[in-house]
Amino acid sequence: MNNAAVWGLMVAVFVACFVEMVEATTIVMAMGFTRSWRSSVIGTLAALAALAVFTIAAGYALANWLEPAVLKLVIGTLLLIFGLQWLRKAIYRSSGRKAIHDEDKIYRDEVAAAKAAGEAQPGLDMFAFMVCFKGVFLEGLEVVFIVLTFGLSARAHTTGAGGLDPLWYATFGALAAVIIVLVIAIIARKPLSMIPENTLKYGVALLLVSFGTYWSVGGLGAFFGEPEGIKWPGADLAIIATLVVTFLLSRLLISGSRKPTAAFAPKATPAATTDGASR
Repeated sequence: MNNAAVWGLMVAVFVACFVEMVEATTIVMAMGFTRSWRSSVIGTLAALAALAVFTIAAGYALANWLEPAVLKLVIGTLLLIFGLQWLRKAIYRSSGRKAIHDEDKIYRDEVAAAKAAGEAQPGLDMFAFMVCFKGVFLEGLEVVFIVLTFGLSARAHTTGAGGLDPLWYATFGALAAVIIVLVIAIIARKPLSMIPENTLKYGVALLLVSFGTYWSVGGLGAFFGEPEGIKWPGADLAIIATLVVTFLLSRLLISGSRKPTAAFAPKATPAATTDGASR
């Protein structure tokens, strides 16, 4: 991979995993401050162990059972579907048709649920354990999905090339996101609402759709006797072109989906009195 592709891969994975880690950290902090830090940490570690097993199994299966073109098609399509879901939500948020993601509100809801569950159990508090396990595992699955799809697709794209395995670059990006979020959380000791999460989600959605389009189209070569996949004009530069097109289309959709403001809202028809005169 050339330097531009390497940095593009790492930045895309970093930003995507950063957003997921912020959400998982909010859940763990709510349980830790409200019920039990010990149980919250144990639940988090158990989720990470389960994710490690899942990552190894899924990564091995995808990397060894599919030829490069098929791998691009499968992973690129999954990435495209996943990214379109994120982009749809980002468009709704930007157009005012969906509430923005609010970590403070999520934290308050989690704290309220923790308090409603009663007193924390001595020893291992199962409520805190299960909430943290579920939250970290579900958010972590998205991180694993992003790392595997970006890393393995990039590997298939550079089959036969030298240098470090692209999967390692994706892993480095994810680890950097995890470490930075943890450091910020330890320093702040409160929900990470200061992070522009909605903007980051919009950016991640654009990246997922762009890379997903690039790799899924390349994977169509599996149907045309191209085991390495179809080559895009301009090679990796096509990713930038796809990103620009995706951004412009999303802005058009946001503009067309905005709710009408009060100034342009239709005026209400005056109510009529019993004798026909308007009030």
